Formats: sequence, C-alpha cells, structure tokens
Amino acid sequence: MAAIYLDIKQLLGLHPSSHEISSHISSLVTMIPTRTPVHPEVKAYPDAVYYNYYPLGLSLQFKPVNGYKPKTAATHDELQPENLVLDGIDIYNVPKPQPGASSSKTKPAYASYPIDPFDLSRASLLDKTRPSSLSVSSTTTGKDFVASLGEPDRKGGGAGPSSGSIGIWCEWSKDGVMVEFGGDESRGPQAWERGKDATWKVISIFRT
Repeated sequence: MAAIYLDIKQLLGLHPSSHEISSHISSLVTMIPTRTPVHPEVKAYPDAVYYNYYPLGLSLQFKPVNGYKPKTAATHDELQPENLVLDGIDIYNVPKPQPGASSSKTKPAYASYPIDPFDLSRASLLDKTRPSSLSVSSTTTGKDFVASLGEPDRKGGGAGPSSGSIGIWCEWSKDGVMVEFGGDESRGPQAWERGKDATWKVISIFRT
C-alpha cells in the first residue's frame, strides 16, 4: 500500500503531479468501499485550480506560479502541473445526525475523509505548553479544537439571513487552520453558546 501522509500539511507547496500527492490519493482510495477509479473534478480559474475528490472528502486548491494563468474551465490535460503548487486543502466530515435533529433534504456532495482519526500538526510557537499536533476524529467538537489550539484568531457565522443557516467557523491563522462546524448546534441565534458541542464539517488547511 502507498504511504499515507497522516500529517497532510506536508503536501502543501507540492505540484499536483508529485509522487507524494499521488501516493496519498491512492492510499485514500484503498480505504473507501467502492472499487471504482476515483478521478478529481477539476475547476480551473486564472488564479486557482481546484481538484475535488468527492468520494474521498477532499479538495485540493493549487496556486499558479511562475506567471502561469490557467484558462478558465481548462481540462486536466490542458493544465501545466509544473506551474501549480498546493496552496490549500479542504477535508470534509459528514456528521451523523443526532436523535431529533433536523435532517437535510439534499445529499452532501462530499463523503467523509476516510482517515479517522488523523493528525493535524501545529505551528512551532514559543508556547511550549501547546501539543505539537491534534488528533482529529469524525466526532471532534468545537471545545476539543479550542482546548488544543487555544482561542481562535478569527471567527464568524452562527446566524444567516433570517434563518440562521450559516454554521459557525473559527480560524487559527498562525497554525494555518480554519474549521467550519456542522449540525444544528452550529446555527441559529444561540450557536456560539451551543457550538462547543458541534462537530466539525470542513477543515481548511492553508500555507502560512
């Protein structure tokens, strides 16, 4: 089996055709039930290219470098992988509905990331009391993230236009991590009071 990069941050800065990224994707494919080949849906824009792996709960955002500007809606074969570097990673989690919770009428586009749990490394800061990494499982909640990462540098959400449909999110800028939370606990007027018990929905990892 190909190597699984439990610290997915190691993939940041690499080209889409790199051995490390290819090996990680291949390893994830072996962990899902289907034996159907998994190919990314590619969305190309002049300032960013997205490789969306829906069955793997993973989206990779590549940044053009060396003056390269991809053509909008370019296909995979039309891209120049040597002029793209991984700039951001989105990992998805589909929380199991709680008893009595409202259910979504639409099927989520992304499946859950198959590695459970996985390690999320921390930035090396002067505060030696912080653990070097956080073990994230499908049930990790808001209070778990705050206990390990500390108070977020930025946060928002919790209330949307009239319906309160926007889930709460927290960003730890120095660690290059933003977390969006899901479930009923993450929405509505009292979302920040109840959000400590909300499980994560999307973890965005970015270069700092």
